Amino acid sequence: MDYTSILKDLKNKVYHPIYFLSGEEPYYIDLISDYIEKNVLDEAEKEFNQQIIYGKDTDITTIIGCAKRYPMMANHNVVIIKEAQHLDKQLDQLDKYLDQPTKSTILVFCYKYKKLDGRKAFTKKITKASVYFESTPIYENHVPKWIEEYLKEKKYTIEPKATIIIAQSLGTNLSKVANELDKLTINILPGNTITATDVEKNIGISKDYSFFEFNNAMGARDILKANKIIHHFAKNEKEYPIQATIAILYNFFTGVLKYHYTKDKSQNNVASVLRINRFFVKDYEIAAKNYPIRKAVKIIEYLREYDLKSKGVDNISTSGGELLKELGFKILH
Repeated sequence: MDYTSILKDLKNKVYHPIYFLSGEEPYYIDLISDYIEKNVLDEAEKEFNQQIIYGKDTDITTIIGCAKRYPMMANHNVVIIKEAQHLDKQLDQLDKYLDQPTKSTILVFCYKYKKLDGRKAFTKKITKASVYFESTPIYENHVPKWIEEYLKEKKYTIEPKATIIIAQSLGTNLSKVANELDKLTINILPGNTITATDVEKNIGISKDYSFFEFNNAMGARDILKANKIIHHFAKNEKEYPIQATIAILYNFFTGVLKYHYTKDKSQNNVASVLRINRFFVKDYEIAAKNYPIRKAVKIIEYLREYDLKSKGVDNISTSGGELLKELGFKILH
C-alpha cells in the first residue's frame, strides 16, 4: 500500500488494527504516524487512550499489553511505537497478537532506516496481517519534482532555478527538505512564485554561491565567476564538500556529452533526453560550445581522478579545497 492510499483511508476514518511502517526514508513514516497521532483521537480522548512508546525503552510484552487494552470513553486505543527498529530481535513475539489483534486498537510500528528481512517468516506474516508500508529513498533527480509538488499542495509555485538550488544544497533527505520549505513559506503568501532570492532570504542558501551557479559558471567558462565560487567553496569545505561538488559537476558534464550526441537538439527533445526542465537547456547549449566532445571526455576523467584523490587515493595531505582549485584550473584551462 502506498502512503497516499494510507493517508486517504485515515482521512476518511478507515482505520486498521495494525500499521507497520518501515524503510530507509523516514519522511513518509513520520507523515503517516504523525497524522494518526494528531487526528484519530481528540485532545480529551488522548489522555487515556493514546500512548507513544520508544522501541529502545520497551519490549514486545509491554507493547502487547498496551495493545490489548480497551479504550475509555473513546472508540479507539492508539499505541504508536517510535524507533521500532530497536525491537528487531523481539518482533517474532508478536506472532500470536497478529493472529487476533484487538480491533479497537490502532497499533503503529515506526520501523525506520531499514526494511525487514524478506526471508523471515515474520516478514511474510506482518505484510499480510497489517497495513504494511515500505518507504524507499528518493533518487536525486526526482527531488526537484518532489519540491514542486510539495509546494503545489501548499498553493505555491517555484521558479526552476530556485528548485535546483534547494535540491542541490539539501540533497535527498526529505524531512530536511520539507522542514526548509516550511520555513521558506512562512513569510510568503500562498499563490506567489518562490524565487532564488526568496530562498536566500528565508532559508539562507546563497543564490550566488550555490552548486547551481557553479555549474553555470563552469559551463559558460566564466573564469572570474567560477574561481570566485571555487575559493568560497574551498573556505567552506563542510558546507560544500568536494565529493558533492564533483558529483554535481559529473552529472552536468555527462549531460554535456549527451547533448553533443543528441541529433535532435530541439529544446523539448533535449529536455526529454537529459531529463531536465526546458528552462535549463540553454545552459547545456552554452557548455557544449565551450567544451567539445574530446574536452568533455577529458573533464570526466579529471572528475574521476579527483574524486579518488579526495578519498585519499594517491593523496596524503592535500585538502579538499586545494584539490578543488586544481580541478577547477584543469577544467577551465
